Amino acid sequence: MEKEKHLTFIDEDGNEVLCEILFTFESKEFNKNYVLFYPVGGDDDEIEVMAAAYIPLEDGEGELLPIETEEEWQMIEEVLDQFSEEDFDDEDFDEEDFDDDEECDCEDEDDDCGCDH
Repeated sequence: MEKEKHLTFIDEDGNEVLCEILFTFESKEFNKNYVLFYPVGGDDDEIEVMAAAYIPLEDGEGELLPIETEEEWQMIEEVLDQFSEEDFDDEDFDEEDFDDDEECDCEDEDDDCGCDH
């Protein structure tokens, strides 16, 4: 499941929803694996992150299980908050160093530097 980027989630109405995996992690406290995911193609402004416990299977797939306790939900929220903080801290963009008039030094138009070439 960790190598896959997508999973199919069955919602409360029985509909299959294609979701992108945000990340997976293991909790030694609860002795379970967890996956956090969100629907593909949703609103970019507000992403609904969902969580489930899962049992990894030999074929790389996994069986999703519901989160059983309030303690598990609290732990998942803490992990997600930590992930969000780390993701924000890892941003290379520093607003103070940005200069609209500065020219790009990238040599290849395929570079992902953010310029318009």
